[in-house]
Amino acid sequence: MLKEMGRTSQAVLVILYGFMTVKAFEMEIIPANRIVKQVGETLRLTCNTTGCASPSFSWRTQMDNPLGGTVNNYRMYSTLTMNPVSTVNSHDYLCTVFCGEKEKKEKSVKVEIYSFPRDPVIEISPSSAAAEPVTVTCKILDVYPSHYLEVLLKKGDHVLHEKNFYEDESTNTENKTVTYSFNPTAEDIGKEITCVAKLPIPNMDFEPKERVTSEKLTANFGPQNTVITASPGNWPMEGDTLNLTCVTESNPPAQIVWTKHLADESIQLLTKNNVLSIPDARFSDSGLYTCEVTNVVTNKTEKATVDIVIRGAPDITKLSIEPSTTVREGENVSILCSAEGNPSPRIILRRKSDGADTGPYSEGRILLPSVTFLNGGDYECVAENEFGKSRSEITLNVEYGPKNTMISVIPATAVKEGETVIMKCTSSGNPAPVISWKKKKTTGEPEKIYTDAILTIKNIKSQDLGLYKCEAYNRFGKEEKDVKLLVQEGKLFLLALFLIKQMQNLCPSKKASTAAPTRQVLSEGVRATWRSRYTGGNN
Repeated sequence: MLKEMGRTSQAVLVILYGFMTVKAFEMEIIPANRIVKQVGETLRLTCNTTGCASPSFSWRTQMDNPLGGTVNNYRMYSTLTMNPVSTVNSHDYLCTVFCGEKEKKEKSVKVEIYSFPRDPVIEISPSSAAAEPVTVTCKILDVYPSHYLEVLLKKGDHVLHEKNFYEDESTNTENKTVTYSFNPTAEDIGKEITCVAKLPIPNMDFEPKERVTSEKLTANFGPQNTVITASPGNWPMEGDTLNLTCVTESNPPAQIVWTKHLADESIQLLTKNNVLSIPDARFSDSGLYTCEVTNVVTNKTEKATVDIVIRGAPDITKLSIEPSTTVREGENVSILCSAEGNPSPRIILRRKSDGADTGPYSEGRILLPSVTFLNGGDYECVAENEFGKSRSEITLNVEYGPKNTMISVIPATAVKEGETVIMKCTSSGNPAPVISWKKKKTTGEPEKIYTDAILTIKNIKSQDLGLYKCEAYNRFGKEEKDVKLLVQEGKLFLLALFLIKQMQNLCPSKKASTAAPTRQVLSEGVRATWRSRYTGGNN
């Protein structure tokens, strides 16, 4: 019997020990203590549980108001997030945890909300002069709860006015304004006007509970004594950084507007800052600048002006040929050159090949009525003053038909049989003329025999005599030149020619064949072969 009772006792102890090692069902809220948050911040409440395999969570306020946040449930905990916090979150929040159907636990935490985000704003309605009434306005923005707000207005250490808002029943953030007017004395000018705002909420720990803003009491005046300073001076060099600073005396600070007088007498608005900066100044930045300052309170305006002259070496701004850089012979042509600089530059416009000035001209202009090919070439514009010179070039291209076509024959137009004759044709024109050779046939018709400037006839025979024609042509026209080539065949041949000539003079009705070989040439640099006996060049 005793043995059985002993066994039973041991079994009970084992069971009790097993129960003791299992964690009890518990829960907590984090943060656990009283919470103070400012409107606009973020608050996250976490409800944790232990000792329950599958808990379920529920959040509510003590007065069953809206939660004003977002709930997220997880396996062993739940969160309530308020982002941002607002005045609707000022409640006792309860978290209830259910473990199965019978067990539940509940805890709460108090959330207190306030709003005191910024220092007061002071406005002192400006007086036009000392000893005239002024009004001090202090604004406290986004405050909650406003029924705890206390405001003091002070002049130096002296309290001018104080106000509280104990009777307010605010449910949201509010803007509060305190206004006070007084007549300042001359001694008051320059003293600090201070607004002190306090939010002493009982039993609520936050900082700051007091905010202060001060502003000096001043009288309105001006603008006056307005001047402009120029750096590096009124005569800067081209490329300098020019800074124009407008300085004036005014209270409140004057509004500043910079303008420039343009050549057409119009006004250009530049900037509304007190400093007008012109980096890399150019000649076009020269002119009269005006600084206009206005005090909107005193309704007074004052102006100051400065004349800026940019100095430097000339820049050629234009070099052109009208109507075009390529013209036909006979057209009217104008060559124009203009430059800017300070002092005003001397402009020289000339054709480079002439070696002499065609100017100078104040605007650099050359007029070429009925232009000829002799006027073509490179033209140069030079602008110069005491700081340096600038140079630019342009080319006039005059197009014209073939001119001055000439034929030269080596060794002569009368040669001995078997010799070599070289005939060269030259001609000028733009575009360069194309040269071709023709020979008059026995029928009297010309026959084209070669295209090039140089025509060579080797081992010349009597049948090579005759009239040769050189033709030079381009798209603007053509020009021709003739040469008659005579072939010598000893003394008998000369005597025969002499007798035939005499017979022609005596008997004009009878004709004798006295044709002599002839050739023509136009342009330079060509060699040819014709019927294996007419060739180009000297080979």
